[in-house]
Amino acid sequence: MLFICSQNRWRSLTAERLFDAHPHYEARSAGTEPGTRVRVQAGHIGWADAIFVMERCHADMLRTKFGPELAGKTIINLRIPDKFQFLAPLLIDLLRLRLREHLALLSQ
Repeated sequence: MLFICSQNRWRSLTAERLFDAHPHYEARSAGTEPGTRVRVQAGHIGWADAIFVMERCHADMLRTKFGPELAGKTIINLRIPDKFQFLAPLLIDLLRLRLREHLALLSQ
């Protein structure tokens, strides 16, 4: 799974950390903006079986910059605003809630 937010410092990095050492899922994260911790590249898109963005603007940016690489890929918007700190308990709860239905589908 690939998690995308703006700066790859709080939301997407927290989502990635939720899957550290998970027996069934591998996760990476990246950001869309200049100066981000890890900037999303075509290789990230190619690697990912599932792409989760935190906001619609992230999906729009991916489609604009990586249109051909996204062929056959699904982008899922988790609708999580940029108001949480890294590993904030409320952010973790929200991520688990929003991911629950999607992870069940990925397991099938």
